[in-house]
Amino acid sequence: TLPSLAWIVSIPVGSLATAILVVNNLRDIETDRRAGKRTLAVRTGRRGARLEWVALVAGAYCVTFVAWLGWDASVWVLLPWATLPMAISIGRRVLAETSGPALNGALAATARLGVFFSALLALGLIA
Repeated sequence: TLPSLAWIVSIPVGSLATAILVVNNLRDIETDRRAGKRTLAVRTGRRGARLEWVALVAGAYCVTFVAWLGWDASVWVLLPWATLPMAISIGRRVLAETSGPALNGALAATARLGVFFSALLALGLIA
């Protein structure tokens, strides 16, 4: 069986992967609506999709803090917090932009955030 810490630290990785999909759905909200697709972004609107992105990204950082406090993980598990300025910068774009090209940039940046965050988390777990 996997230790509970392994399950806990999988949450931020999955959250950031989901955040990529949220930006994609936010970008495509109008075309999806016209095509009759019922994505969560179509159902909740731009505001709801943006709030979902913020919750997923903020949650990723919060879970590392919980892992450190509640699962007696090394302080190095907080290493992904070094990516917080990147997340804030991306968040500003996600919250402000509505055009496809601008959201394409936010989509790619969210993917990079996921890679950097996850790599630092892995390093923090083995340190």
